[in-house]
Amino acid sequence: MNTRNIAIIAHVDHGKTTLTDAILRQTGAVIDGASMDSNALEQERGITIYAKNASIKYKDTKINIVDTPGHADFGSEVERVLRSIDSVLLVVDAQEGPMPQTRFVLKKSLEIGHKPIVILNKIDKPAADTARAHDEILELFFDLGATEDQLAFKTVYAIGKEGVAMRELTNPRINLEPLLDAILEEVPVAPHNVDAPLKAQPFNLGYDNFLGRLAIARVYEGVVKTGSQVLVKKANNESENGRITKLFTFDGIRRVETEQAEAGDIVLIAGLPNIYIGDTICDNSNTETLPVIHVDEPTIALNFLVNNSPFAGREGKFVTGRQIRERLLKELEVNVGLRVDFEDDVVKVFGRGELHIAILLENMRREGYELQVSQPRVIIKDIDGVKSEPFEEATIEVPSEMQGVVIEKLSKRAVQMTNMKPDGSRIRLTFEGPTRGLLGYRGQFIIDTKGEGIFASRVIGFKPYAGEIEKRQVGSMTSMTGGKALAFSLANLQTRGTLYIGANTEVYEGMVVGNTAKGEEMVVNPTKGKQLTNMRASGSDENIFLTPPIPITIERGLEIMTDDEYLEITPTSTRLRKQFLTEAERSKVKRKKED
Repeated sequence: MNTRNIAIIAHVDHGKTTLTDAILRQTGAVIDGASMDSNALEQERGITIYAKNASIKYKDTKINIVDTPGHADFGSEVERVLRSIDSVLLVVDAQEGPMPQTRFVLKKSLEIGHKPIVILNKIDKPAADTARAHDEILELFFDLGATEDQLAFKTVYAIGKEGVAMRELTNPRINLEPLLDAILEEVPVAPHNVDAPLKAQPFNLGYDNFLGRLAIARVYEGVVKTGSQVLVKKANNESENGRITKLFTFDGIRRVETEQAEAGDIVLIAGLPNIYIGDTICDNSNTETLPVIHVDEPTIALNFLVNNSPFAGREGKFVTGRQIRERLLKELEVNVGLRVDFEDDVVKVFGRGELHIAILLENMRREGYELQVSQPRVIIKDIDGVKSEPFEEATIEVPSEMQGVVIEKLSKRAVQMTNMKPDGSRIRLTFEGPTRGLLGYRGQFIIDTKGEGIFASRVIGFKPYAGEIEKRQVGSMTSMTGGKALAFSLANLQTRGTLYIGANTEVYEGMVVGNTAKGEEMVVNPTKGKQLTNMRASGSDENIFLTPPIPITIERGLEIMTDDEYLEITPTSTRLRKQFLTEAERSKVKRKKED
């Protein structure tokens, strides 16, 4: 049976997973209701976080499909997948056209030499413009230096949620067979040299509580068998012997145990505890190692600490430094975009972006971990004697009347506009600036655009340091005492800013309960009650009306926290707190800094 290996790539929310699910259903690979987004967080957020494998059989051909994430923070997931497949399906929203992550994944794919099949998805949208989207994609191919062969890409039109595809817009909308036929026509058959010595390379990692580390690998040459002795060659030319204990292939989204797999297939290998992405699995010491798979470097760093607040240990099962370190070591088994420095007393974690870190923290809290983290900081490097920091390109689409406030806010953060493109009543703006300037802006962007804007960004590399950036225009409202917050006190405090807590919320001294609109730091008493007397006064029995608070989530906390605060994360609560809980301690530290 012939094998074709493809990856589905696109910007976030352009319909990759919906399309993949429809392909699996129509080919009978899964039952109704099953989805590639099997992780609970993926289902809640509606985005793909982890690259996943599936397999279908169509016209006596096995098609291995890898569904990749679309968010820039998970670009490392996409990058390593592209090396292990033979072509890509580039999915583009027919209304939005190419977006930042479209450029990133397409650039990587073209550099490797793939000839993409372009899928213009969501053509049923009222504002869909397939001709404009097609021209923008062609322009993007030119910009990225595509070859003549790559420029002659095949275009398929689709509505993923309805499970239909067409070669021409005028064709009847029946099913996805036109897309599957295009895959058979355009994607080269995977080389099937089974007589050569074994040569395979992992492009993804998994973990099983019983089998340990799992390597998801492409078999390039030869045959891999259960129980066989193999050699794992590292990028530094070191080698390690191992034995394959279990071998799995994919049938739909299920893994199926097998005794052997041949060249051209994608398999799941157990029994190699020290295997890593980009290693070469072979059975002969003379075998030449495959090219190393490089993953983009992290751009932000923050500290993970043991929770030492007055409420520490109330909710979490895993609260010690040793347990947090063990969990991070386990995360490093599968999360290749993450780096962790365990050398100091404080664990320093490096990630690709705020969402990348937020997903890790959300998974940890759901598993019962309790910890606190410091404010995320960008990684500063010295490149050829020049102080450098990561820069990003941001693409923003907003209603025309809202462009002024967006441009004003970003210019204050040292982010400069590079392009402006009107599109009817909306306008698409392109900006370039330091990651520092964009950290913490997304929440403000949603408020400024009343939820009508689209914000997407991608890291474009390290550039010279952009100088100081003043971002926060509000101060913290910090509790001076512990107890239960009372409505009477909160009603007075809400006139000074925005509250993060509601009535009857338990607070402690040093906990941040809100922000102040004028930007000054305030020490407040949210537990203060109404003074009761025997005297009646006019207006003393008025109703108290509280504005609903803005609760602190992990992502919001990472955005709004300052450098003198920690974000406290437990299985059921997320709180902002000062690093030094008492006003006396904070004043002492402030005086030391001034001296």
